[in-house]
Amino acid sequence: MCAATRMHPDGPVVDAALVRRLISAQFPQWERLPVTPVPAPGADNAMFRLGPELAVRLPRVEWAAGGPRRERQWLSRLAPRLPLPVPAPLAVGRPAAGYPWEWSVLHWLDGANPAVGALAAPEGLARDLAGFVNALRAVDPADAPPAQRSVPLASRDGATRAAIAQLAGSIDTAAATALWDKALRLPEYAGPPVWQHGDLTPGNLLLARTGRLSAVLDFALMGVGDPTADLIPAWNLLPAAARPAFRAALRADEAMWARGRAWAFSIALVTIPYYRHTDQALTANARHVVREVLADRSV
Repeated sequence: MCAATRMHPDGPVVDAALVRRLISAQFPQWERLPVTPVPAPGADNAMFRLGPELAVRLPRVEWAAGGPRRERQWLSRLAPRLPLPVPAPLAVGRPAAGYPWEWSVLHWLDGANPAVGALAAPEGLARDLAGFVNALRAVDPADAPPAQRSVPLASRDGATRAAIAQLAGSIDTAAATALWDKALRLPEYAGPPVWQHGDLTPGNLLLARTGRLSAVLDFALMGVGDPTADLIPAWNLLPAAARPAFRAALRADEAMWARGRAWAFSIALVTIPYYRHTDQALTANARHVVREVLADRSV
């Protein structure tokens, strides 16, 4: 898929020509650098490489439009306290040239997105992920914004059930409904509010050649509250054999683990009908999550 594909029905087409116009008009110091689409198109944000050391990131849809401002405000506070590199916003561009939102220029971070089912060091990666989440949770939450995925599972009930109905014939809808019904009876998080990334998907993680985690990307959903949604890599990335190491390092009790599984399940179910015609990689991962969750007997 090319970067100019319209990922959302009400979103703008974002391509390299648009990025060149924006850079030339607003950041002429970088106008001579080549603009290259990255291989992964990005679901909520389009990514382009700008020369050898920079990247340009542009929201594709209105619900992602607050990401550049949020990252500019908070990542400088978080970065020194985290064990891995995170994006460093260098500049925030203005709406222009028919593009309606703010956008970012960032440092390019080297690494490769993990390939689900082909991880070189899955248990090491599980511990790396848990270490990152634990470090993020330990940052002082004072004055921080609320996390967008720090809401009760019940708030996702309508969208989740609608997605299950849309997927009739392609998943076991009876098993999916039973699992979701059970999840809604789980106790809500009762701990203190802590920092959450909110979108720890394979596309937002970079690995070194050793297979270990080297960077974490896309903090657009970050904020403070219930940290449960940061358990989703257990099902969208890690194989079953590596999940116990992840769970143990996070000290997730049975209720939190079950809520994390339900979060992963709900996100995946809603993703499939929305993106199945526009983002095949994201849809394939969501289908993987549904299979893994329905097969999981850890809770």
